[in-house]
Amino acid sequence: MKRLAILFGVITALTFTANAQTKPAAGAKKPAAKPVAAKSKSAAPDPKDVEEGKVLISQSDCLACHKVDMKVVGPAYNDVAKKYPYSAANVSLLSTKIINGGAGNWGEVAMSPHPALAANDAKKMVAYILSLKAK
Repeated sequence: MKRLAILFGVITALTFTANAQTKPAAGAKKPAAKPVAAKSKSAAPDPKDVEEGKVLISQSDCLACHKVDMKVVGPAYNDVAKKYPYSAANVSLLSTKIINGGAGNWGEVAMSPHPALAANDAKKMVAYILSLKAK
């Protein structure tokens, strides 16, 4: 019985140590995702992806929290487009946030994750959102 208690203590200590090394301290803020500047002025989303992204958004739950031109629960898509210039890096960053969810970039309210969304569809949605900057 004593050996079992010692073993349990060792496992608990190792688990605590491993979690402490991988998780930020309680109350610590995660650094906000920084936009990545487009490398060239000609960087623009594929018009087909933009149109498909618009349709995907209209068929999803996105519009419950976001609108094109006004903040609802989450930021307006126009504001996202102003903050993140169109680039492959920003498309990747934002599509990952759509799939995994996130918080801290636009306030304290967390965005719900969408794990069932295909990565390619999320990228098309981001292409549509980032295309709004020019409009």
